[in-house]
Amino acid sequence: MDRICLPEETYERVRPFLKTLGITRIGRQTGLDHIGIPIWCAYTPNAKSIVVAQGKGLADADARTSAVMEAIERAVACDPFLSIRNVSASALSDADERVDLLVPLLGRNQSPPRATDIMAFAAGEDLFGSERVYVPAEAVSLDRTLSNCRYWQSSDGLASGNTHGEAIFHGLLERVERDAHVLWQVLPQSSQHSRCLEPDAFSDEDVRSLIVKIEDAGILLRMFDMTSDIGIPCIGAFLAAKVALASRAPRYVDVTFGCGAHPSPERAAIRALTEAAQSRVTYISGARDDVFHETYRRPLPERLLRLFSADPSRGVPLPGPNDLAGILGNLKRSGITQAIAVRLSAPALPFAVVKILVPGLESPEGERRHRFGGRAMTASFTS
Repeated sequence: MDRICLPEETYERVRPFLKTLGITRIGRQTGLDHIGIPIWCAYTPNAKSIVVAQGKGLADADARTSAVMEAIERAVACDPFLSIRNVSASALSDADERVDLLVPLLGRNQSPPRATDIMAFAAGEDLFGSERVYVPAEAVSLDRTLSNCRYWQSSDGLASGNTHGEAIFHGLLERVERDAHVLWQVLPQSSQHSRCLEPDAFSDEDVRSLIVKIEDAGILLRMFDMTSDIGIPCIGAFLAAKVALASRAPRYVDVTFGCGAHPSPERAAIRALTEAAQSRVTYISGARDDVFHETYRRPLPERLLRLFSADPSRGVPLPGPNDLAGILGNLKRSGITQAIAVRLSAPALPFAVVKILVPGLESPEGERRHRFGGRAMTASFTS
């Protein structure tokens, strides 16, 4: 499912709402780096979460809209349009309502809630059966001003779109991407290296143009096929300046990473490459309030350095299903039987923001009670 309209049209749809959402400035950051891949940013000064959102793309219009939509996602998730029920899980169950306490998403040092605990619940939709499912409201909020929040607050699975269905599709792809990346991370180094992609295997003009820009800028590139058993192409890209890796003490910030999952392997590659370029600008600009001073002084782990010695030999992964039903079918074949979509934006708006929760998939590193789930544990023991 592609976007229903061009990035320029999406921008015009959402522009009248930026002031209301607290988004005050939009800027072009491309020139902060010498690669030339378009990177933009959007500022929400009084945000209850991260103030700076960034966006990337093949052209300025793509990157501008990407940055604005990310800022919108966060602004909405900090103050979501939810109908809250303050009730216990057992009371909901007694009323024949489905409930998921989302134990895999509990915050670090947090105990699982009891069925009798009174909590704020929000309603979501199980995409496998269109049934209503109640989930803890804290698990879908990005409001960092909440005290003693029981759940991990993350933008993982947070997505926007011109329509509700579009937002769901792209949010689900992000969850597939994060899961695939974690499963690749737990592989032995030899298995990771064996998945190194040959950049020349891509014939798509847009992918080729990005690779040429990166190589012409003196940047080393390694791309890896991270596609999991779910069968949705997932590609990771690592970038590093040649001069930085040649130094005696390369830093953690000298290597950046981007990842993308999409039914089209070319689209997945574009997302990975542009995101890796965006991450370079994140470090260069120093504007993100979730990247701390210690990060810039951290040495580069040897494991990351060795990725650039991987031999690019793998071909382009096969395409995946290009609709929601097909992706859900692939998830079900991999043992995933629940995917919950919680609408966070008001229905009357000309755009939609959703939070996609798939507890059976792995999640990225974060302040959670459990770092890994069953899929990662199985992969680490069987690889």
